[in-house]
Amino acid sequence: MAHVCPWWGGYFIDNPIRRLLHRPRRILEPMVRPGMTAMDFGCGMGLFTIAMARLVGPQGRVIAVDLQPRMLDVLRRRASKAGVADRIVTHACKPNTIGRTDVLDFALAFYSAHEVPDLKRLITELHQRLRPGGRLLIVEPIGHVNAAAFEDMMRISRETGFTLVDFPPVRLSRTALLAR
Repeated sequence: MAHVCPWWGGYFIDNPIRRLLHRPRRILEPMVRPGMTAMDFGCGMGLFTIAMARLVGPQGRVIAVDLQPRMLDVLRRRASKAGVADRIVTHACKPNTIGRTDVLDFALAFYSAHEVPDLKRLITELHQRLRPGGRLLIVEPIGHVNAAAFEDMMRISRETGFTLVDFPPVRLSRTALLAR
């Protein structure tokens, strides 16, 4: 299994400098709309989850999925403080499956897909959960995922049935916006 960031590492990942480098609202705003059901896979402590919850609005919902319950505990506290906890459902997944059956409009895997032991299964599950026309944004750090590994992710995505829509720019990252 690939290395999984320990729960306490979330404090290093979600910090003011990171929020300036990767502005969650700016990255997500072109893809996330009010009323949507969205998933943040590998949500950590909620850097992108909280921004998504604001974008989906009171009629929308965000499913925050992480392997580590302690990450989800911190996310719940942060979401409550931000006033969006009622829009967020937290879910502790297993290493080999997401374990949700929600129908999604949008899914995000930000710096998380490379940590999954079975990437094909993850992409297949996300494809199955997205409604036709639903979108998946995969963002991977250039320091951990080289061009060949990212192209392998794209090959698996195509084989699963995804269509490439765009390569949205995200600093220090390899990205792909995919559609079901």
